[in-house]
Amino acid sequence: MNSIELTNKLSTLLQRDGVFHNLSVPRLVEKVLTRKEGILTSSGVICATTGKYTGRSPKDKYIVEEPSVKHKIDWGTVNQPISEEVFDKLYNKVTDYLMTKEELFVFNGFAGADPAYRLPIQVINEFAWHNLFAHQLFIRPTAEELQTHEPQFTVISAPTFKANPSVDGTRSETFIIISFERRTVLIGGTEYAGEMKKSVFSVMNFLLPEQGIFPMHCSANVGQEGDVALFFGLSGTGKTTLSADPNRRLIGDDEHGWSNNGVFNIEGGCYAKCINLSREKEPQIFDAIRFGSVLENVMMDPDTRIPNYDDATLTENTRAAYPLEAMDNIVQPSIAGHPHTIVFLTADAFGVLPPISKLTKEQAMYHFLSGYTSKLAGTERGVTAPEATFSTCFGSPFLPLPATRYADMLGQKIDAHGVQVFLINTGWTGGGYGIGERMKLSYTRAMVKAALEGELNNVETVQDPIFGLHIPLHVPGVPDEVLQPKSTWADPEAYEQKAKELAAKFQENFKKFTNIDPRIEKLGGPIA
Repeated sequence: MNSIELTNKLSTLLQRDGVFHNLSVPRLVEKVLTRKEGILTSSGVICATTGKYTGRSPKDKYIVEEPSVKHKIDWGTVNQPISEEVFDKLYNKVTDYLMTKEELFVFNGFAGADPAYRLPIQVINEFAWHNLFAHQLFIRPTAEELQTHEPQFTVISAPTFKANPSVDGTRSETFIIISFERRTVLIGGTEYAGEMKKSVFSVMNFLLPEQGIFPMHCSANVGQEGDVALFFGLSGTGKTTLSADPNRRLIGDDEHGWSNNGVFNIEGGCYAKCINLSREKEPQIFDAIRFGSVLENVMMDPDTRIPNYDDATLTENTRAAYPLEAMDNIVQPSIAGHPHTIVFLTADAFGVLPPISKLTKEQAMYHFLSGYTSKLAGTERGVTAPEATFSTCFGSPFLPLPATRYADMLGQKIDAHGVQVFLINTGWTGGGYGIGERMKLSYTRAMVKAALEGELNNVETVQDPIFGLHIPLHVPGVPDEVLQPKSTWADPEAYEQKAKELAAKFQENFKKFTNIDPRIEKLGGPIA
């Protein structure tokens, strides 16, 4: 199927009766309720469930192997190739299937807050609540922008269409397929709304570097003096908590681009984990969940309809989707200058990484490529002891290009703007998980504050003999002995053994990178 045939088929689908374009939030809420796709909480929030899939399906994600991208994509278990023939057949089946639906919902908007680099997108949904999700997560156009909006990428989501693997060439009933030549994302067999958000992010991670823009899986905020900070970190490291600072304005909580002009948010909303959410712990997020927001897989009292954020009956991965405007203290539009400070967050359950370290450019590139944190016992089925986990560039599932492409862009940005980079361990001190204790949040906040305010730029440091990291000798608000992990352990020999064990895991993981500047591995990684 060529691009003209594809466009014609799509046009036929969207011009028929029962297709609703860019409905307002109240009208979408009404549709969700009348179609019985979700229920209303006590505060007027839509609560929906996603069936058997309560998270992403990474093994069912594909990129079409097309001539223009074939030699650019980092093919493998993350970026699985699928043929143009398979895509075309599924595209025909999905669009034919959607033609049978009485109602469809379309959102037109943007990915990318900077008008110079934004991508006009179109999201076509079988479910009204998915369209409400898209409305809140992507950037909403003004009435004027809508008049001239021409989509350059289309997401088609048909959750109740299930593939037949033996016929359709997929691994399972579920598929998430990106075609860069056809400018289309095709999603079927899953009701998990996050697939739409992350597919668009994957598209941006391919397109932005082609324009010289560094795409980043991070949160970002800006201080009163205009100083921008980026926070990279995997789930459980404290990225959301630490970037939500009452003294700094939020640019965005998850996806950003860094151009020659500065940083911009890729999204228009937030998709926050809300397991164990409380107003006391995270007031900004708690209060942002109001009319127009979407809760996924959150349990609630059947009579009062009050959400129970502590209930993980359906999943630990409960989520809330809401627009950025629902939060106080944000940057509007979500655009700011060049970062002064970058913070890499890790939750080391082995208790051996320093609570804060200053990184050289080579160390920053090394730890960016490594993307280390720990999985804890009990958080995943089969995990009985802490496990080191590495997610390249703190977002490997969403990177179509080779990881070194993104790391090189990071190094260039650090050089060009003199950025200070820190590695902060929000994990354990005084011993590993089960022996030591989690780093006090007050200490971590003090370290972040000192880093962001420039108090550590010229501070005296000592080099860790195992990891090669440069540890500040003094941080305001933090006891000096806490800064040196070995001194917090009762058994120094046990510390050395565990530290060398983790250092070896770093080195083993780094072997997967090829064609990399040898100085990054030599100067950036552990000494042991």
